[in-house]
Order: sequence, then structure tokens, then C-alpha cells
Amino acid sequence: MKRIVLRGALALAVALPGLLAQPAQPKPKSNEELEALKTMFGAQTPDARIAAAENVLTKFKDTDFKAVALYFEAASYREKGDYEKTVVFGERTVEADPKHFQAMLMLATVIAQHTKEFDLDREDKLAQVEKYSKTALELLKDAPKPNPSLTDDQWAAAKKDFAADAHTALGLGALARKKFDVAEGEFKLALEVAERPDPANMVRLGKAYMDDGKYDDAIAQFDKVMAMQDINVTVRQIAQAERVRAFQKKGPIKPADAAPAANPANPAPPKPDAPKP
Repeated sequence: MKRIVLRGALALAVALPGLLAQPAQPKPKSNEELEALKTMFGAQTPDARIAAAENVLTKFKDTDFKAVALYFEAASYREKGDYEKTVVFGERTVEADPKHFQAMLMLATVIAQHTKEFDLDREDKLAQVEKYSKTALELLKDAPKPNPSLTDDQWAAAKKDFAADAHTALGLGALARKKFDVAEGEFKLALEVAERPDPANMVRLGKAYMDDGKYDDAIAQFDKVMAMQDINVTVRQIAQAERVRAFQKKGPIKPADAAPAANPANPAPPKPDAPKP
């Protein structure tokens, strides 16, 4: 059976009919709002989704779909590579719905990805990463299905991948702190709990090994990625480049390491003295 992994704004689009069918879920208050929501859910590009979401938020101030529209904007800005607006709209989503774990996971990931070693506010940012990730993990335990048409197995699979996203963000945060052993543990968890392990996390784990000086482990991890079929071309290229870097950092093999170990029962004969000048 094909698993459905609900990730991002586009994945949420399949949930609109289910939302409208459930009595406890938000409802459009007019046919005009319903049409605006259909336009938002059906938009195919980031710019179109942003415009449609803004239309919902502007024209229908009391909409029950405020958090959904804000999340659509956050996810669309992320797709466009606009970090600042992703954070702004992600935070607005969480303000509108304090249980919106998808927005929390998005915020945790992008903040971790954009936190550098020498940022003056590094610790503040990484505290946010931890807060959003751990809160999302707690909310996931009892999170209801966003669409009743999902089977229990499909929703369980989706929750596994969301949990993997949380551990990925925590791993990225640990890398920013140069806590490589912590990063290794989080990336391993992300790979273990995921319904479908993300090859990008395999690369991240390899990088954590390399930064920790575990070059053989790093090379083995990159080899696994290189041996995989049907993976993203960019991920494969990154794995190949990091593999080369791991060999370079490991350095050339020393002659003493390459030589066979001496056998005490059969010692090598002594070398003759060098001729004197």
C-alpha cells in the first residue's frame, strides 16, 4: 500500500474536503470564503499560494482558517528561499494555533539551517530550535488526523516522518554548537524513526562523523548514499563531494600503518649498517 506523507502546504491541500466534512473542524462562513479557500488550496506555485492566502486573510478577518492560510504563506516563502518571511509567517501561524506542529517543525529546521557558529544570537536561535522541535514531538503523540479519509496506517506513517523532521532539526542545532556526538545521535534517530529514511540525513550523519574526526565512519556513510538508487541528483553530488573531503581530511596512509605488523616469533633480520664514508 502506498504511504501518504503529509508534508508542507501542498500536502495539506488534500485535507480541505475532509476538513469541511468534519463537524468539529473550521468552516467557511460564506460561499465567497469557500471559493477563496478553494483557490488557496488549489494554487500551484508559491506566489499564487501567497496571493491566495493573503486574499483569505484580508477579505475574511474572522476566518476559521487563519492558521492554515498563514502556514501556506510560510511554506511558500520557504519554497522561494525567503528565510526571513518564512520565520515571520511561521511564528504567526503558531500564534494563531499553538498546536500547529507542522509550523513548529518548519521553524525549527529553517532556524537551525541559518544559524552560524559566530552569530551573536546563536544561543537564542538554538533555544528556539529545541523548543519548537521538542514541543512538536509532544504534540505529535496525540495529533488527530487532518483528514478522516486517511487510514490509521497512513497517519502513523506520516507521524513517523514528522518525528524524523524534529530530530533532524535537533541534529542541525547540535552541529551549529559543534556537539558532534549529539548531532550523530539525532541524525541516527531521524533515520530510525522515519517511515522512509531521508538520504539527506544520511549525508548529514556522514558530515557529523567527519567533523568529529571519524573519517572511516563518514566515508562508509557516504558510500551508502552513493550506492542508493533513484535519489536526488543534488544529494548524490553532495555525498560524493563530502566523501572526497573525508578522504582528504583523513590524509595519506603512513608507511608504518601500511606495513604488516611484526611477528615476535619470527623477527625480521637486522638491517646492515650503512657504509661509512
